[in-house]
Amino acid sequence: MSTTIVPMHQAKSSLSQLVKRASRGETIFIGSYGRAEAVLTSAASARPKKRLGLLEGKLTVPDDFDAPLPPEILASFEGNAE
Repeated sequence: MSTTIVPMHQAKSSLSQLVKRASRGETIFIGSYGRAEAVLTSAASARPKKRLGLLEGKLTVPDDFDAPLPPEILASFEGNAE
């Protein structure tokens, strides 16, 4: 894989094309005088990965979490204040 550095002036005039290439997974180096000064990559690669199980063992669910609500609380939710 060869590294191509797109000159700054060319990058300004063809930015939309470079963004399309980056969105397809290509890494675009932008610079001047043959030296890379910036990198254009897909935004999808910048998203942080989800960490599953982050709170494992730190939370507990009571056995009766799905039990019916007491009548006075249920009445409040339904707008029937007693």
